[in-house]
Amino acid sequence: MNTLRLYSVLLGARLRSQMQYRGSFLLDLLGTMLGTLTYFLALAAVISRFGGIGGWTLWEVAFLYGLAETSFGLMDLVWGGYDYDFFSPRIRSGEFDQMLLRPLPLPLQILTSEFALRRLGRIAQGLAIFALSAHLSGVDWTAAKLLYLPVVIASSMAFFAALYVVGSTVCFWTIERLEVFNLLTYGGAEMLSYPMHIYHPWLTRFFTFVVPAAIQVYYPALYFLGKPDLTGMPGFMSFLAPFTGFGCLALSFAFWRFGVRHYQSTGT
Repeated sequence: MNTLRLYSVLLGARLRSQMQYRGSFLLDLLGTMLGTLTYFLALAAVISRFGGIGGWTLWEVAFLYGLAETSFGLMDLVWGGYDYDFFSPRIRSGEFDQMLLRPLPLPLQILTSEFALRRLGRIAQGLAIFALSAHLSGVDWTAAKLLYLPVVIASSMAFFAALYVVGSTVCFWTIERLEVFNLLTYGGAEMLSYPMHIYHPWLTRFFTFVVPAAIQVYYPALYFLGKPDLTGMPGFMSFLAPFTGFGCLALSFAFWRFGVRHYQSTGT
């Protein structure tokens, strides 16, 4: 309870600082929303031109896009402090050393160090597209599906957060961020906007068994939409999201603790 109280206090201070300039905040929010919306409009234009992709209609693909964008946007809002783009400069500047000396839990400091409200724009457009696509694609919302949906979103958040944590931990040794993690996070979110069976089989297997991104969005979407799996995987793959998502997050924090124990300051 004390940790939660500290989190709310630190987060409140962060939010108040961002709301000091309302005009700037609204422009950032609008810019973020329009930036991601432009990508979806381009995607919709291409799919509409060909009438679908891999046997999926525009609104079925939009369902994937909305689910991936909402999950990644929420993760990016809550776990932004672990984004290696922001974390590696903290190591170079010595700010991370200061965090180690403060009498506060280290994850608490990192989580509240970067909580950008402008990311609400990405979340809002992701939710809007998801809701519209769910309606137009004719999803039959049973009680089981309604209960499973927040589990899938939370699992996807945990999975992408795990990639952030691993990327930040690697910075203990590399100091600079590694661009390969952008392929797995931002690139992974874009890849999940399309049905996985359109990719080469080795890529599908990689993002199913090595980096289980497909298990977080694509296979649950098959269950929600009632579509057959053309990758040849068993039906239970649609229900593995919470096990792989939270499992990856637990493993990433084990790696994080190892990195913190072996951290050596840059001397800044």
